[in-house]
Amino acid sequence: MAIIPISKNTTLNQSARLPGAVECKRFSTQVLKWFDKHGRKHLPWQQCPDAYSVWVSEIMLQQTQVATVIPYYEKFMARFPAVEDLAAADQDEVLRLWSGLGYYARGRNLHKAARLVCSEYSGRIPSAIDELVALPGVGRSTAGAIRSLAFGKVASILDGNVKRVLCRHFAVDGWYGQASVQQYLWRISDVLTPVKRTGPFNQAMMDLGATLCTRSSPRCDSCPLKKSCKALASGTPTQWPHKRIRAEKPLRKTLMLLLEDSEGHVKLERRPATGIWGGLWCFPQFEQMNDLLSYARKNGEFENAQVVSWSEFTHTFSHFQLVITPVHIRLNLNRVSSVQEIDSSVWVSEGATPGGLPAPVTRLLNTLRESLV
Repeated sequence: MAIIPISKNTTLNQSARLPGAVECKRFSTQVLKWFDKHGRKHLPWQQCPDAYSVWVSEIMLQQTQVATVIPYYEKFMARFPAVEDLAAADQDEVLRLWSGLGYYARGRNLHKAARLVCSEYSGRIPSAIDELVALPGVGRSTAGAIRSLAFGKVASILDGNVKRVLCRHFAVDGWYGQASVQQYLWRISDVLTPVKRTGPFNQAMMDLGATLCTRSSPRCDSCPLKKSCKALASGTPTQWPHKRIRAEKPLRKTLMLLLEDSEGHVKLERRPATGIWGGLWCFPQFEQMNDLLSYARKNGEFENAQVVSWSEFTHTFSHFQLVITPVHIRLNLNRVSSVQEIDSSVWVSEGATPGGLPAPVTRLLNTLRESLV
């Protein structure tokens, strides 16, 4: 059965055809047969696939590869083995365990959602899609994964890996982030998802995208869908999914103040709850050197202090690049370190952290400590 491709500017309508019952049955049968033999079944969150472990893993896996997630997941679950433990924790501790994983809103939302589950559902994670998507940070695909993998109930998914598999198999034109294309992919996912063995099927689709139908070097010869894949039949499977035409990421610049006292204590400030690095601890940031120096003077004896600008480096976010120039100043004063009474700023000693740190801050702290050895 031919699938009508949707161009970048096509508005989705009821004329967009979907695979029929026979094709759907063949598709799911081939995928499940492959999964039973080759699918991933030994990931940490698969060993006890309750709703909480599935939920935590799915949030961590958003925009992050499995190999990166595993050590974070294991440490996180060791500290917060149940949703009640996570709900009772302080946000700083949650973000400390999230440090380095990136996309920190995921950690903040997971923490908020855990508290909501405990207050509204007596600690029991719901299985209904509408209740799941009402939790902070849980979208339709994550909700479908939790419902199918943890509860064994019917629900379709559409994460990045599944989008890639469907776009290639059905040669769906247009960028899959476009509303009409995404809606069409959801309709395909809905009709393909079998009523029986929904969880294994969804896991298989994610596994296919992660291990065979990869972004740049798909292993088409090993794919269970190779005989019906329209992208492979075209001879150029990597043309799908169609890429979004991206504008060049704008550059922003900041001065990061590495303010150190005479005993090696370093000044950190908590970032605002929302925005970049929300809720994390960071070096004070400035746009102008005069403002940076004025701030430093207010924090201790500045006479004869050494002011050294380090080499700038670039940290890339999803929508812009941040050019960071570290400025190291050592004051002639001992600011007694304390992380016991934390407000919006704190002096910390070597090895102490008040909470989660952005990756560039961890990098600079390590460099600073190494320079003192």
